[in-house]
Amino acid sequence: MEATSTRVRQGTPIPPVVAARWALWTFVIVNLVVVEGLFLTAGTGKNGVLTVAKFFGLHAAVLMLFQLLLVARLPWLDRRIGMDRLTVWHRWVGFTLLWTLLTHAVLVVLGYAKLSSTSMTKTFFALAGVPASLLGMLAAAIVVVVAAVSARQVRRRLRYETWHGLHLLLYLALGLAFSHQLQETTTFSSSAFAMAYWWVLWLFAFGALVTGRILMPLWRNAYHRFEVVAVVPESDDVVSVHVTGRHLDRLPARAGQFCIWRFPGHNHWWLANPFSLSAAPDGRTLRLTAKAAGSTSAGLRGLPVGSRAFVEGPYGAFTSLHRTRPGALLIAGGVGITPVRSLLEEEQGGDVVVLYRVRSEHDAVLVDEVRALVADRGGQLHLLTGRRGEGTPPFEPDGLRALVPDIAERDVYVCGPPTMTSAVLGALRELGVPQRQVHAERFGLA
Repeated sequence: MEATSTRVRQGTPIPPVVAARWALWTFVIVNLVVVEGLFLTAGTGKNGVLTVAKFFGLHAAVLMLFQLLLVARLPWLDRRIGMDRLTVWHRWVGFTLLWTLLTHAVLVVLGYAKLSSTSMTKTFFALAGVPASLLGMLAAAIVVVVAAVSARQVRRRLRYETWHGLHLLLYLALGLAFSHQLQETTTFSSSAFAMAYWWVLWLFAFGALVTGRILMPLWRNAYHRFEVVAVVPESDDVVSVHVTGRHLDRLPARAGQFCIWRFPGHNHWWLANPFSLSAAPDGRTLRLTAKAAGSTSAGLRGLPVGSRAFVEGPYGAFTSLHRTRPGALLIAGGVGITPVRSLLEEEQGGDVVVLYRVRSEHDAVLVDEVRALVADRGGQLHLLTGRRGEGTPPFEPDGLRALVPDIAERDVYVCGPPTMTSAVLGALRELGVPQRQVHAERFGLA
């Protein structure tokens, strides 16, 4: 397990998140430069329209490969940027890919229609009879379907399992796109360098995905053999599950992170939930604390002791790795207290303030543990009760300044419902808290 410390990192001129972003952008820019060079040196198409179509096709391939890296859950990126931010980027790159692919497809049909002086409809069906073109058409069709079901209005109406199942079709689309490019000699094998470049890039992207999403979770679960050792009700609708395993001291988990949990035999294998670690990893056990918000989390109370657990992760950048200041302000809403509570166990000094927002004290999950940890560290806990819309909003700039006058001099960690998190982040901007001192994570499988 990595050493944990809340001390400000010394000798690191570039914050970890900035270094990771620069690494990603460097990767993208270098590959775009290479692709531009390949486009310019591979020769023109059979007419001007097909030349432009090739330009969009090459860039669509780069976008696909970048998509794979964003969802590969590579630990180095995930711990510095966070799965939530990578997922947002994945979404926007996905819609950019959609329009790039559609532009490429329309231009290909238009270019060949001009070449043969026939209608675009006849040209489309003629191209569908060519294996290389058909593979590209099928890949584009899958991307269109996945993009349609990922639109917010449609996504809200679908069960997560349905959406996720359709989303997995993207891997089929990637395979079809690779086969399509492999057969397009003008783009894949225009030169020995071009062929080597594309093979290396595809293998690297697919290798990162398979390693991060399949091989690493399978190896960790085979090695650690996670098992439920206790199920503790915390309130009427909140339960904590304690999980042990072999050599947990070698699991690279930090306070503030989360895992994706499956409990075979308790639910179907495809049902999984991201739950934060509600206690700092101690090398012997892991603890999650969940509120009954769905069928999976609601059923955890009946989980038998001795059950096997399948754990993916740990994931997340909501850790002390990003500390920049001696003082800390931890803001939690509802069950968002779980990663905050685990961070408190790492806190060694007393310069910590916790703001815990709940409807009533009865709803304050783990409040006794939080109160004891804050007291041991000589910090302050403000339990902010009340329903949304009642009284003065506690997270307006004036309210935060009144509770924490030196807020701009602290690292601020925020975890809670989306509405609360957005309100807090907006207030922090108005208060002039530097962005590098603000740490928030909004994770979800979708």
